[in-house]
Amino acid sequence: MDSSSFKHSYKNTLRENLSLAVYNTGYQKCDRGVSWGPAIRDHFLIHYIDSGKGTYECGGKIYEINKGDLFLVYPSQIVTYTADLQEPWEYFWVGFNGTEAKRLMALTSFSAESPVLHYKDDSILRNILLKIYRHRGSQPINDCRMVGTLYLFLGELIHFCNQSDGGGHKPNTNNYMEKALKYIQYNYSRYIGVQDVAEYVGISRSHLYRLFVETTGLSPNEFLSMYKINEACSLLRKGTLSVNQVASSVGFSDALYFSRVFKKIKGVPPTKYIKT
Repeated sequence: MDSSSFKHSYKNTLRENLSLAVYNTGYQKCDRGVSWGPAIRDHFLIHYIDSGKGTYECGGKIYEINKGDLFLVYPSQIVTYTADLQEPWEYFWVGFNGTEAKRLMALTSFSAESPVLHYKDDSILRNILLKIYRHRGSQPINDCRMVGTLYLFLGELIHFCNQSDGGGHKPNTNNYMEKALKYIQYNYSRYIGVQDVAEYVGISRSHLYRLFVETTGLSPNEFLSMYKINEACSLLRKGTLSVNQVASSVGFSDALYFSRVFKKIKGVPPTKYIKT
């Protein structure tokens, strides 16, 4: 190993968050030619190159990556990235996921066809990513600070995107999805269905279905169930409510049906989830 190389990283072992969760974060000066992959991630992962260079291979293409570049790894996409043999890169990274992750990434200039962006050579992104790492930890305050700083990072990328394309990036789709997600966020605790969401947004059920599948990879019903169950997990972890009370609190009138949906999504019934 090159004596000048180093790696500082943090992985979050409790990655459950309703909207956005930091999975891992860190920074690294790589050895010459060190490579990761070909393999997949189960979350979004963004690298920012602070110095040096390397290559990023995904979707059958190879990208030359240099200082000031960012490259995005999409969940379940086979990728390989390799440090240069002469000038190995030093990069900062953050891995994240959650119900909001795909929607937020759709607001940036990243896409499956364009997974590499070039950012101006300054310290804005570097400093934000370093702050995410410095907020690392397993306590609730660490989660809040990491996610809050991640929002700042994604906000900077969205701002950069708006400057690049005049602010006209997918406005209709994003506005509809934002309204739908806010409606679910504010009304999940009562019984609501897909028709309620579609009527609030002002589009047809079929249009809503297409938007959800395109943006989140889930149907509106699947997304709504997952949102409710994730909220239920948060209530169960607090340990102050019974399963029946939790079911009612997240909009299920039938506790048995709630348990079936919970087990389908989490793999265990709520009673076992509490114990583990």
